[in-house]
Amino acid sequence: MTTTASTKLYPTKNSLPEATRLEVAGLLNQRLADCIDLQAQCKQAHWNVKGPTFIALHKLFDEINEDVEEYVDLIAERIVQLGGIAEGTVGVVAERSTLIDYPLTLSTGAEHVAALSDALAAFGRAARVGIEEMNDLEDADSADILTEISRGVDKWLWFVEAHQQ
Repeated sequence: MTTTASTKLYPTKNSLPEATRLEVAGLLNQRLADCIDLQAQCKQAHWNVKGPTFIALHKLFDEINEDVEEYVDLIAERIVQLGGIAEGTVGVVAERSTLIDYPLTLSTGAEHVAALSDALAAFGRAARVGIEEMNDLEDADSADILTEISRGVDKWLWFVEAHQQ
């Protein structure tokens, strides 16, 4: 086995086969990159929103960020539980994230609502793909974590999209 982070596993008595744990860790590291990016996008919106809905959106975006931070931890800790290495540096996230870049010049509530709803929807889709991948690999625990995250992201997407309706 090579020693690059994405192909290294530490010994564990976890009963999932080593090949499964290795594949799951790689897939979860992709979701980790996306989730860390989502968290940064929530903070970008939180810091920069302006306009008549400032207070409501400023607080909403911060609440979303707090939950997304918990999702980051759930994913990273699952990777490590399986003997993998959680790869969450800024460089790795910038290289791997599949989310579209958050526009830096947005200011109005409507602009941030549109951009953050796009990011939440994209991450929700990726989480659901991850659930199917975990099911195919017969890792019910990782699928359960992604299901919990998917439910939470769908709730926050609903809260953000309500500002567009």
